[in-house]
Amino acid sequence: MNDSVLTPPVKEYLLAFADDEHLMGQQHTEWIGVAPFLEEDMAFASIGQDELGHALMLYTLILESPSGIDTYVFNRKSEEWRSCQLVESTHRRWEEALIRHWCYDMAEDLRWELFSDSSIPELISISERALKEETYHRRHAEALVENLFMIPDSKLRLMRALEVVVPQVLGLFSPIPGEEEAISCGVVSGKYSDLLPIWRTRLEERFGVLDSGLFIQADNENRTQRHSDFDYLFGRIREVFLLDPKAVW
Repeated sequence: MNDSVLTPPVKEYLLAFADDEHLMGQQHTEWIGVAPFLEEDMAFASIGQDELGHALMLYTLILESPSGIDTYVFNRKSEEWRSCQLVESTHRRWEEALIRHWCYDMAEDLRWELFSDSSIPELISISERALKEETYHRRHAEALVENLFMIPDSKLRLMRALEVVVPQVLGLFSPIPGEEEAISCGVVSGKYSDLLPIWRTRLEERFGVLDSGLFIQADNENRTQRHSDFDYLFGRIREVFLLDPKAVW
């Protein structure tokens, strides 16, 4: 490992990605057993497992050790998280959860590609694995949306869900603490926000040209302010851990 570039700002930059992956994985698992059909129970479980695996690898890199990860993750205060509000918010409508899945994974592979020539060899390996898994995630989201678009009522529901989800996606591309140093150290090849136009092109190729008002980011859509749903989600995540924080599993 290239320890010289794992400075505190670079670690905070990586933490934002790890937290996004962690909470997105958790959000997918919330649909296990309650998705509208069994195949999607299984698919969301599998995708959620992948995202949690990505988070685990990034947390391990940040802490420079696999030990203590659970304590670190579950004992942090809410203000110490760097996740975006897209992954913190609870979408209880299936169509919104599906649109979030589509939007997130169409953005996630762009993010992983920024690490393909990283100055940290471990990040190159992690990104290669993640990109392979993201291929499946994107294909799943795209195939499901395509099939549902053939049903008028389903298409209408998905288009309405875009109005809810798309403004939140902008926060995914918002400035990330430590990004400038990560770029200067060669950890990442460029700014994630520069890839927003590519993501928007993908979005409008799939769903058509959308109202430009959807692409105005709210002032509170940043990585230092938690969504109102965060406490509920964090409570779910820590539910077993808090039964006995000192237990060794």
